[in-house]
Amino acid sequence: MSNNQPGSLLAQPLQRPSAARMAAYAGLFLLGAVVGLAGTLLQAAWFPGGLLLGFAGAAGTFLGGAYATGGRGGAAAPVAGWIIAVILLTTSRPEGDFLFAAGGASYLFLLGGMALAVICATLGAGRQPGGGPARLGK
Repeated sequence: MSNNQPGSLLAQPLQRPSAARMAAYAGLFLLGAVVGLAGTLLQAAWFPGGLLLGFAGAAGTFLGGAYATGGRGGAAAPVAGWIIAVILLTTSRPEGDFLFAAGGASYLFLLGGMALAVICATLGAGRQPGGGPARLGK
């Protein structure tokens, strides 16, 4: 895609992502899963501090992924890893083992993390068409 095409980014044809970008998305997905696991363990260990630390780690990963890749897909990859890891960790095993207790802190971690995911994906740097700072009509 050349940067001198007029119109918005949505009006331009899609291109396949490069291998480096796909590797970055895969790495961010795994990083999001690790942050979800760490946040799950932290929020249960230290209630107020662990919950805040889990939220800070998740927000940093989501927003950092968006800025590192230069697009909102960089926030979506760790969000997907975080959500899949956290949802898989909510299930109990046949032996009765579980990581999430049925309490307010667990629900706050789940819902707060999902709200952070939406906020960080929205605030993440969206890709913009190249060109000068002039309006399109000029």
